[in-house]
Amino acid sequence: MSPNGLIALAAGLAVFTGLGAGIGMSLATGRAAEAVSRQPEASGKINSILILGLAITESTAIYGFVIALMLLAKIV
Repeated sequence: MSPNGLIALAAGLAVFTGLGAGIGMSLATGRAAEAVSRQPEASGKINSILILGLAITESTAIYGFVIALMLLAKIV
């Protein structure tokens, strides 16, 4: 396999971090909605923790995307 093919494969794998982040974010959002339905009085604390967790999870997906772009820039 050529070096360009390996770089393209690595870039494709780096993009899969978005898949993991999407699954994690959906699970966290579902659990937060369940927690609010059980304890509506704690919705403020639950929302703030949820937003912090979603921001960290989204940053993982963004890092994977940036790495994929950097790898693809090496091909050109």
